Amino acid sequence: MTAVHEAPPAPPGEPDAPEKQPLRRRVREVLHANPVLGPAAVLLLSVVVFSVGSDRFLDPTNISLIVQQVAVVGVLALGQTLIILTAGIDLSVGAIMVLSSIVMANLSAEAGLPGPVALLAGFATGLFCGLVNGFLVTRLKLPPFIVTLGSLNVFFALNLWLSGSATVRGSDMSPWLLVMGETFPVLGARFTLGSVVLLLTCLVLAYALRQTGWGRHVYAIGDDREAARLSGIRVDRMLLSVYAVAGLVYGLAAWVLIGRISAASPQAGIDDNLNSITAVVLGGTSLFGGRGAIVGTLVGALIVGVFRNGLTLVGVDALWQNFAVGILVIVAVSIDQWIRKPA
Repeated sequence: MTAVHEAPPAPPGEPDAPEKQPLRRRVREVLHANPVLGPAAVLLLSVVVFSVGSDRFLDPTNISLIVQQVAVVGVLALGQTLIILTAGIDLSVGAIMVLSSIVMANLSAEAGLPGPVALLAGFATGLFCGLVNGFLVTRLKLPPFIVTLGSLNVFFALNLWLSGSATVRGSDMSPWLLVMGETFPVLGARFTLGSVVLLLTCLVLAYALRQTGWGRHVYAIGDDREAARLSGIRVDRMLLSVYAVAGLVYGLAAWVLIGRISAASPQAGIDDNLNSITAVVLGGTSLFGGRGAIVGTLVGALIVGVFRNGLTLVGVDALWQNFAVGILVIVAVSIDQWIRKPA
C-alpha cells in the first residue's frame, strides 16, 4: 500500500498565500498619499463633459474668462489653505481683502501717494489683519472660527468707514494699482497679470510647504498639535506666522481684485469668504488639518470656475449652479472623512 505524504502545515501566523488588499482600501491609500489626484480627476471630467455639452466651452475666449474669474478667489484660497492645514479656518478673508483694496485706493486717489507706496500700505494692512487674527488665536486661545467670525464684522465695518460706502474709480488711481488687469495673448486666449500672480503665488507657497522646515511644521501642527508641541515645535509662534503670511496673501488678492474690476468697491468680494473655503475643500485639503496641497487648491478654484461657466453655457439657472457646487462640497467632505477613517 502506497503511503500518502501530506504537505506540512504552514507555521502559525503565516498565511498559506498572501491576501490581496480590498480595492476600496487601496483606493483610499492612494487618495490619502496623493490629495491632488481626486480633484484633478474631477476637473478633467468636468472639462470633458462641458466641452461635449457646449461647443463654446473650449473657445479660447471662454477659457481666458474662466481663468480671469477664478484669479481673485484663487489667491484668497491659497491663503485660506495655510490656515486650514493647521486645523483652523478663516471667515474674514474677503473682509481683509476688501479693506486692503480700499486702503490702497484711498491712499492713491485721495492722498495722492505714489502707486508703489499705496500698494505696500495695502499689503501691510493685510499683514496686520492676519497678525490680529493670529494673536487672538494664539495668545487668548480663542477658536479660529469665533475669532475670524468676529473680525469679519470688525474689518468690514472699518472698510465701510474708510470708504464712506463709496467706490473709488480706477481712473482716479495710480496705474500701478490697475496693472493686474492688463492682458497678454497665449494661444489665442488672453490672460491677465492677475492670473500670473495666482500661479506664482501657488508655486511659492507649494515650495514653502513641501521643501522647508516651516512647511513641515505647518503640517505637523495640523495633524496633531500636542504631538508637534512635544516634538519641540513652537506651536504658537508657528501659528502666528501662518496667519501673518495668509494676511499678506489676502493683501495680494486685493491688488488682483482692483485690476479685475478696475475699481475699489466696499461691496466687492462679499461672498469670497465661503468661496475660498469651497475651493480649498474641493482641492482635497482636509478641514481637520494636516492633509492637503496648495496645488490642489488651485485645482479646486478651477473646478468651481469650470462648473459655473459650463452650467451657464448649457443654460442652467444660477440657483441650480449654487446647488451643484454645494453638492460638490458635501461630496468632497464625505470623501475626506472616508479617507481619514482608520483601515
